[in-house]
Amino acid sequence: MAKRKGKTYLSVLILILIAILIFFISRLSIFEKNPPQILMPDVVYTDLKKPILVHVKDDESSIKNVQIILHKDDNTSAMVIADEKISNLKDITLQVALPKFGYKENVKSFVLEVIAKDSSFWNFFSGNEARKQIAVLVDNTAPKINIISNSYQIEQGGAGAVVFKADDANLDKVYIETNKGKIFKVTPYVKEGYYAALIAWDARDEEFRAFVIATDKAGNISKERIRYYFVNRKYRVSNINLTDKFLDGKIENLANQYAPKDNNLNRYEKFKFVNETLRNSNEELIHEITSKVPEEKIDNFDLSLFLPLKNGMKVADFADHRYYSYNGQFVSDSYHMGLDLASVAQAPIISNNAGKVVFAAENGIYGLNLIVYHGFGVYSLYGHCSSKNVDLDEMINKQSIIGKTGTSGLALGDHLHFGVLVQGVETRPEQWQDKKWIENNIYNVLNDGKKIILGKN
Repeated sequence: MAKRKGKTYLSVLILILIAILIFFISRLSIFEKNPPQILMPDVVYTDLKKPILVHVKDDESSIKNVQIILHKDDNTSAMVIADEKISNLKDITLQVALPKFGYKENVKSFVLEVIAKDSSFWNFFSGNEARKQIAVLVDNTAPKINIISNSYQIEQGGAGAVVFKADDANLDKVYIETNKGKIFKVTPYVKEGYYAALIAWDARDEEFRAFVIATDKAGNISKERIRYYFVNRKYRVSNINLTDKFLDGKIENLANQYAPKDNNLNRYEKFKFVNETLRNSNEELIHEITSKVPEEKIDNFDLSLFLPLKNGMKVADFADHRYYSYNGQFVSDSYHMGLDLASVAQAPIISNNAGKVVFAAENGIYGLNLIVYHGFGVYSLYGHCSSKNVDLDEMINKQSIIGKTGTSGLALGDHLHFGVLVQGVETRPEQWQDKKWIENNIYNVLNDGKKIILGKN
């Protein structure tokens, strides 16, 4: 009897020890229970030319095997198109080429089944398994682009408008790209499938081309050139001799304020820092702020002339290429990307158009800098202010007094540095002060396009 009890206790003890052992083994990382992740959308599109990307990830065990099976949409047959053995990888993207025959002809959709296993010892050392079925839709037709209306001409340093239609059942992206790689956002206009944009030709570029580009979800792409008449414009070139007073005054002050502390820059290096490093940093900030087009859709666009100073006189040109020298030796160069206007000291600055204040702070060579957004990618900029009457994110009305002119930043005398930017590109301000130019190049283009869209032409 005692022997029997002893055997029973021993059996129970062994079972307990086995249970404990199994418990602790199951807690080991090699016995983890989480299956791999198949990171793919439920639906993908293909043009039957490019491979489909299959992304599999496992945060714990490495991936052991990925099998991909192609099913016809009627599930009558299946084909294994990939069966990859994986070694010591936790994250992998497979490029899966579709077969050139069999499913290709007259098939508009099929199903990819992805089966992924990891190297865990769970499930009696066979690992964890994940399965996912992905619907694959075949689309080998490129989007259609139809340009409806555009400005007749665009000038170097100027802006232009365009209205067009982009049509595709699986449309993905629509935008405008220039020959320099600059991307302009387009905005849905009036009705679904129609778009409009203002674009600009950087004054520093001798050549300009612009293309409407549309892509669909399968990767098909269409590209249509906007057929502007291109007008090159010669801008002023200035040779400026630096004076000791200037170097030891404004330049010294700006370098002391913005250059790295404990620098050993000499006076010429300080000028290069201000004219190049600081200027580039300030302009990058401006371009970042003014590149945004937040509107989801527009139906109308209206602007008054930009006349920011009452009785203002031009004192410096837009796009003036300035070469600086000292004692006959070249030091640095830069472009003046605004129009300088002056009247009286601390003159009121007028925003002729309603908008939103998107910047109102010190900005290096621009001093106290105000930027107002007026919609459709158009921004106005005001530099060297002595004071401001507006705050960041404030909505302002037409004819608002937003500040006063001054000598802040890299300004030698009291004046206003005025600019108009289109999606981050500086444009010639005089265009926006010309009623006929605005009518011919902006309003008429948008209105003509709108009439065609609404069938009123």
